[in-house]
Amino acid sequence: MKVVVVDYGSGNLASASRALALAASRLGLAAEVSITADPLVVAAADRIVLPGQGAFADCARGLSGIGGLRAAVERATDAGVPFLGICVGMQLMARRGLEHEVTPGFGWIEGEITAMTPPAALRLPQMGWNELVFTPGAHPLLDGLVPGDHAYFVHSYALAGGRAEECIATTEYGGPVVAMVARGNRAGTQFHVEKSQEVGLRILANFLCWSPAG
Repeated sequence: MKVVVVDYGSGNLASASRALALAASRLGLAAEVSITADPLVVAAADRIVLPGQGAFADCARGLSGIGGLRAAVERATDAGVPFLGICVGMQLMARRGLEHEVTPGFGWIEGEITAMTPPAALRLPQMGWNELVFTPGAHPLLDGLVPGDHAYFVHSYALAGGRAEECIATTEYGGPVVAMVARGNRAGTQFHVEKSQEVGLRILANFLCWSPAG
């Protein structure tokens, strides 16, 4: 299995790569995990992981700024290759982001990325460990987890206006915040799976074993 972590100048590339390799090792899965900005390598991948951190617009420009890279991600996932977006990588799945300016996303899921507005007692960014809220059995990426398991978040913007059926987990931060999304062969986590210890490794293992119906 060829697993690629897309390098467009944003995200915890090395950490994501190490976490994927560890998840594969625990499964006894022969997986080649590589960090790449080469569209040809992305096109040949069996799994695509898109990390991201920072501003939505900067990440979108970084991805589009490498010739053929965004198109390779789109073509491969259009063809059914499983995709996982992490943090801003997940946010890029939405129709658009509103961080500082209006920036189009992939449009794979409904909704837009807007500034969070928690009560004054809660600071932004939301930073640290928080519980995952989901219905057991809601999605294969959640297999082996239980509601209340914790994941590591760092963000000030979140998905708003999404479809309920595309939101597979939330967290609470002054109200429900979308934590995981999935549609067809494309999924994403608002939290950092590569920093979420055993919970994150379980999600990555599930991703490596995932056979989406489309």
